Amino acid sequence: MVIRILLSLILIVLAPSVMAITQVEASIDKNPVSEGEYFVLNISADDDLNAGALDTSSLLDNFIVGRTSVGRSTQMINFSTTKETRWQVLLSPKYTGKVTIPAFTIGGVSSSPITLQVNPAGSQPQESQNLYIEVSTNVDEAYVGQLINYKVKLYLAVELQRGVLGAPVVQGAQIKQIGEDTDSTEIVNGRRFRVIERNYGIVAGLPGEIIINGATFSGDVLIETQNRGGMFGFNESIPMQTEAERKVIQINSYPPSYQGEWLVSDLVSLREVWPDDKTTFEAGSPITRTISLIAINVDEHSLPELAMPATEGMKIYPEKPLRQTGIRDGQVISQYSLTAAMVPTKPGTYTLPEIKVPWWNIQLKQQEYAILPAKTITVIAGQMADNALLISPQAQSNNSADYWPWLTGLFAALWLITLVLWRKAAGRSHQNQARDTTITARPTTNMANLAAIVDACDRNNVSDVISTLQQYFSAILKRKVTLAEISQLSELLSQAISVLQSGRYSQHTTPVNKKQLIDAIQSYQPNSNKQTDSIIVKLNP
Repeated sequence: MVIRILLSLILIVLAPSVMAITQVEASIDKNPVSEGEYFVLNISADDDLNAGALDTSSLLDNFIVGRTSVGRSTQMINFSTTKETRWQVLLSPKYTGKVTIPAFTIGGVSSSPITLQVNPAGSQPQESQNLYIEVSTNVDEAYVGQLINYKVKLYLAVELQRGVLGAPVVQGAQIKQIGEDTDSTEIVNGRRFRVIERNYGIVAGLPGEIIINGATFSGDVLIETQNRGGMFGFNESIPMQTEAERKVIQINSYPPSYQGEWLVSDLVSLREVWPDDKTTFEAGSPITRTISLIAINVDEHSLPELAMPATEGMKIYPEKPLRQTGIRDGQVISQYSLTAAMVPTKPGTYTLPEIKVPWWNIQLKQQEYAILPAKTITVIAGQMADNALLISPQAQSNNSADYWPWLTGLFAALWLITLVLWRKAAGRSHQNQARDTTITARPTTNMANLAAIVDACDRNNVSDVISTLQQYFSAILKRKVTLAEISQLSELLSQAISVLQSGRYSQHTTPVNKKQLIDAIQSYQPNSNKQTDSIIVKLNP
């Protein structure tokens, strides 16, 4: 018994080495086919062979040879081993009529030739196929710079295993995908199809004809086939490939009568957004304004640049423009948005100029204008009225490490001076103590206010810096002062406050220039102002 088992195992091991090809079969998955349509040629041999054992060069005369895939299988039944190598070749006939697929010889064994009936292109309804592509464009002719919406719809009546949907190929034009793919189902002549839809935007740069070579699909699908010698079916993966028909579009040049920057569209409009639709604002308070240019069937990069119109007495701080494109109701909609902070420097009535964008109306074939009317706003005085100053561009730096040891030493010296004055005040009379306490309290308060300014600078909070700065000088000058009045105390203070305001309303967040501000505060000498005031009083009793 043991000897029989050993002999059987030896036969199993030796069997592959003595097996040879005894049969080569060839078949196709459909007959007839249409010219240009892809079908699958299946070739199988009953042995484990190298992929290069099949020579398909004889097919090149009558067919376009596409992707070739190779598969192998091994079966063992009652110690009998069967092996198979299978090739799947995608073919597309070049000519109509009867075409012969020649016999294939592998290892001295040949298959039988196959006669294929090729019908003219379009003779077979696409709906009867398991896979096909439909394409469409929104126009048959266009202008230079006009967006052509190229829509691709892939119809699948079989289960998709994997595949690639290729973009159309166009010479002399730019092409890009617009939006995301959509996946849906449709019933076509009683058959249910899975439909994958994709949109491309094509923009031609020169007049003349452009040829759009159709989008392509290449992949694998699952087809239910009957098991050989069995009563049950199974899903088999087969390659499939198809290509959409090509299109020709006539591109027209610019109209000679057009004036301005070229923009061609079906519809163009200008819109603006204001905070709560207000028309009255406070001086020094920033106003956020957004202007949007919206166009239908236009590429986002074809939209012209917009500039926020300048107005005397108004500072403009624009942000980076935003461009975007989307699909809505089958139309390509592009938008260019510009947002800016507008800061009125003084009370009054301001008129924001009209904005006008020229464009060419495709439907009416004439030049039109998208207009944003002029807008009038009223600016009143407010708490921030005196805080909006003329902002001069200056280089900003944040070299806190250079002066921080110096500032720390200054605080220590001020603290020691305070202690000395306090000890002197303790030994004087009650009347002198009250007078000296008033004098001593001032530097203590100033030191606390200065520390608050430093803290606000470290936190990079411009609003707190302005507030504590006003408190510091209000204590020194013994009256409430505005930021505008502080800037007039010295040239250094004016420059530091200008830089502070510039950073506050800039589109980019910048650190507070603490060194420049502290240096300006320390350089101010209030005694000179007091002396001037006393002279004026004496001259004007």
